[in-house]
Amino acid sequence: MMVKLTLPGDRLWTDNGKTKAFHIYEKSSCRRPENRECGKTATFPLALEGGRPLALLVPPYQQMTENSVENRTNFFHLHLISDSTGETLISAGRAASAQFQSSQPIEHVYPLVRNRRQLLPVLQAIDEEPGIVLYTIVDRELADLIDERCREMGVPCVNVLEPVMNVFQTHLGARSSRRVGAQHVMNADYFARIEALNFTMDHDDGQMPDDYNDADVVIIGISRTSKTPTSIYLANRGIKTANIPIVSGVPLPEGLFATTKPLIVGLVATTDRISQVRENRILGTVTGFDTGHYTDRAAIAEELKYARSLCARHNWPIIDVTRRSIEETAAAIVALRPKLR
Repeated sequence: MMVKLTLPGDRLWTDNGKTKAFHIYEKSSCRRPENRECGKTATFPLALEGGRPLALLVPPYQQMTENSVENRTNFFHLHLISDSTGETLISAGRAASAQFQSSQPIEHVYPLVRNRRQLLPVLQAIDEEPGIVLYTIVDRELADLIDERCREMGVPCVNVLEPVMNVFQTHLGARSSRRVGAQHVMNADYFARIEALNFTMDHDDGQMPDDYNDADVVIIGISRTSKTPTSIYLANRGIKTANIPIVSGVPLPEGLFATTKPLIVGLVATTDRISQVRENRILGTVTGFDTGHYTDRAAIAEELKYARSLCARHNWPIIDVTRRSIEETAAAIVALRPKLR
């Protein structure tokens, strides 16, 4: 079946004015997306199962809005080469890309590249899909090979950690060990993160309320205020986090009011934002569900009013997550209790 789609985002499609959620199972690529004509409504194949969307095959170079110079998105290849997990590069690449709203990276991540045999196919992939190359490789021979081949291909190439390492070496008067994955060690901090993750998963969505005093942070909020993902993000930083849903007419666990250790934080968002997230969740994952009260804006406004009054009554700080990423919400929570750092 073929339907004509205008894409407002990479996880939404519109059909006769109704916005529905979908999951992309496969995405094609193109050699030089920057040369493609973007900004056009396009026709895509849509896989259906029982009348419900199953998969949408979206070429990454297609634009999401109607054709106009102002709304065009330029896509480019971003190659991230690491001799470790690649997390440092991914964060750096996305932080830089976010500053260029009219350009969207197509990420190619190559982790655990530690010898010439593993590097050569990566260089071939870069030659086939040229773009910006960022790398964190401590082996000098491999780093030099990347620099040399990128010069030959005429693509920009940056050793992300080298300037930082040079500053450290100059200030400390010592040379770096150039040990691969040196930041990923199973020390006390590592096991603290594992313990925090286990605690957070055990105390998700109001579970095990008798243990709240063992938490570092307790997050409360109505449905779809990002309580669980924020909790997991904090746990990855070694912060034991529990979260509790606020439901009008349902009292919070008594154990919460007896706690003295954890920071208790309420998460809220705008009525429109919560309604939108709830509608997308239902359309994407739930069938036969009465959306009336769950997505009704008046009902949501009452839920938020109740949540705000609850936090005000107990002097719990409130964070509005409407325009915040999970990382920004977590940072705002940590800022409330500096010792969590």
